[in-house]
Amino acid sequence: MLEPPREAGRINAHKAPNPVHGPRRVMRFGREASAHYGRCFYGNQQHRVAGATAAGGGRRYWPWWTPVYGRHIRLVTTASDSAHIPGCALGTHGLGELVGDTLYLRSCQVHRVVPISCFLCQGSTPELNLRHRGLGPQGARALASSLSSNPSVKRLDLRDNGLCVAGAEALAGVLSKSSSVCDVDLSENQLGVAGAQVLCAALTMNRAVQKMQLSGNGLEEQAAQHLAELLLAHTDLKSLDLSYNQLNDQAGETLGPALAENTGLTELNMSWNHLRGPGAVAFARGLEANIFLKVLDISYNGFGDPGASAVGEALKTNNVLEELNMSNNRISTMGALSLGLGLQVNQTLRILAVSRNPMRSEGCLGLLKSVQDNPASALELLDFSDIQVNTEFDDLANSVKRILPALCINTGARKVEYKKELLPVFRPALLESVPK
Repeated sequence: MLEPPREAGRINAHKAPNPVHGPRRVMRFGREASAHYGRCFYGNQQHRVAGATAAGGGRRYWPWWTPVYGRHIRLVTTASDSAHIPGCALGTHGLGELVGDTLYLRSCQVHRVVPISCFLCQGSTPELNLRHRGLGPQGARALASSLSSNPSVKRLDLRDNGLCVAGAEALAGVLSKSSSVCDVDLSENQLGVAGAQVLCAALTMNRAVQKMQLSGNGLEEQAAQHLAELLLAHTDLKSLDLSYNQLNDQAGETLGPALAENTGLTELNMSWNHLRGPGAVAFARGLEANIFLKVLDISYNGFGDPGASAVGEALKTNNVLEELNMSNNRISTMGALSLGLGLQVNQTLRILAVSRNPMRSEGCLGLLKSVQDNPASALELLDFSDIQVNTEFDDLANSVKRILPALCINTGARKVEYKKELLPVFRPALLESVPK
């Protein structure tokens, strides 16, 4: 970001006030100067940099120096002054926004952290995007005090901020009381088991949150118990992302029964975990009893043939699931044939992805035959990406498309081309130069 020209001064106080935003008072080195109300201008850049007092009248100077482009200013704004300043109509909404900013700046001063200008610029927008800002636990504490008094935020994105357990505890206090925040992304924040525990407890107390993303937080089998309690208690939770964690087979055995009894979740992402063996089977049995889940991603686990067989049994009775991703799950030809038994009777599944599984052309052929035997199939996409198929599969695919013209079959096997290059000593140009 470019530095403003030096002749612009510290706050461009010498310039005329903007008629749109109106003037405001600025305290600069103990003297008051007129500038644009509520914002600071450098060239074509516009920045919200300060808050004001709320009520009570009288002039209250906010003793906090706010850095803007490396320069520090202190703003003075009062509710009583706004009525006497031409072009400045400070309504209830604007006053609430200013008070919120003031609370945030004060909290930053208390917790000794640098305020995030991005937060001040976003104001009262319904989506607060602060991902990759390096908040840390202290920054989360400073932010929590402001969020508790901001009813306009509906989506909170704090991905990759190193919040850790302490930051999760601070935000849990907000989520347990907020009635406006309904979409939260806390992925990649090193929350661990303790962080998951406090967050699940907060969401159990307050059911306003409908979408929660906890991807990449190092959640292990101990966290599964807290997640299972959340699935049982929070019936208003619609979407949950637990991808890129370390939830293993013991976690699957814990989450399976909870999934079976859940009565609200419609989308679940369990990809890139360690679900395998008995845990994968138990999880699949939970899918069999669930009657609400529509989208399930269990790709990049280790379901194997036993897990694929259990999913096939689930598809026989499940009449709700619409999208299923089982890519890269160590499913061989036998597992594919077992999975196909569910496709012979299922009438709701629209998308099935089984790419990057060692099922070979025979397994793909078996799945496609199962679809052919089900005239009531609702399948729209079969994804066999990165699996080599033969001409027999291609012939069957053409026949199935005549029965189900809306079905898209993706084989997309990538062909790897190897470039053979001679070593320098064997290149033709060098060989010609060698004396005979």
